Amino acid sequence: MMKKTWFITGASRGFGRIWAEAALERGDQVTATARKLSDVADLTERFGDSVLPLALDVTQAAQVQQVLRQAHSHFGRLDVLVNNAGVSLFAATEEASDEQISNHFNVNYLGMIRVLRAALPLLRQQGSGHILAVSSGLGITSIPFVGYYCATKWAIEAQHEALAQEVKGFGIRVTIVEPGAYATEFGKGSTIADAQPPYAEFRKQFLTQLASMERGDPHATAEAVLKLVDSDNPPLRLGLGTTILPRARAAYAERLATWEAWSDVANAAMGVPRVSRDSWIQELMQQLPDQA
Repeated sequence: MMKKTWFITGASRGFGRIWAEAALERGDQVTATARKLSDVADLTERFGDSVLPLALDVTQAAQVQQVLRQAHSHFGRLDVLVNNAGVSLFAATEEASDEQISNHFNVNYLGMIRVLRAALPLLRQQGSGHILAVSSGLGITSIPFVGYYCATKWAIEAQHEALAQEVKGFGIRVTIVEPGAYATEFGKGSTIADAQPPYAEFRKQFLTQLASMERGDPHATAEAVLKLVDSDNPPLRLGLGTTILPRARAAYAERLATWEAWSDVANAAMGVPRVSRDSWIQELMQQLPDQA
C-alpha cells in the first residue's frame, strides 16, 4: 500500500499523539503540530525525516495558513488531515463567563474551521484527501457541566456533515470520528468555571459519578483509525469504543418517540405548502458564478 502523508493538529498528547505515532510506525509521513514545538520535537529523534514537527496555535489564522503551506510544500501532498486540537470547559450553563465561552469556541470550533480553510484549496487542487474531524460521543448526546464542550462537538458534527456534501465532487472524503470515554490526559487542561452555590451539590455528585466511569485504552484506537484511512469507502461517522452505538440507539429512539408523539402538532404547523419564492433564495441564485 502506498504510504500516506498526514497533517495532525493537537499531536502533543492523547489521540493526536497516538495516531501520529501509529502512522509513523507503519512508514507514513506525518506533520505533527502542537501549540509548543517542544511537545512534538522528540518525534524527530525516533522517526527522522518521516516527521515534520511544527508549532501551531489554531486560534491564529495567519499561522494556520503558513503551517499548512509549509507542510504541503515539505512533503509534496496531503492525504489525511486529522483535525484534533481542542480544549475542555467545565461549567454549568450559567457559571461560564462570556470570555470562557468565546475562548472555548475559538479553539474547538473556529480552530477547526481555520485548518479546513487552509487545507481545502490544497486538497481540491490534488483532487483527493481524507478529512478526519475529531468529535466525541458528546457530539451525539450532552451531559451536565460540559454543555459548552458538547456544543462545540455538535457544531463540528453539523459543519462536517455539510462539508462532506460540498467536497464530495472534488474527490475529498470526510469522516467524523466520535470517541467514547478514554483514559487520556485531555481533561487535565480543562478550564473550570467558579462554582455557584445552587449547583455545588449536583456538581459534586456528577464528579463522583464521572470519576468511577469506565474508560477505554486510547492506544487501542490506533488500529481502527488506520483501517479508516485505508478504506476505499470510509463512513461519514465512526464511533470509537463500546459505548457509542448504545448511546446513539437510546438517544435516537427517544427523539423519534418524541417526534412521533408530537407529529400532529408539528404537521399542523406546516400550514399550506407552497413552492418557495423567497427573495433571499433568488439573491443567492444571482450570486452564483456563470457556468462555462
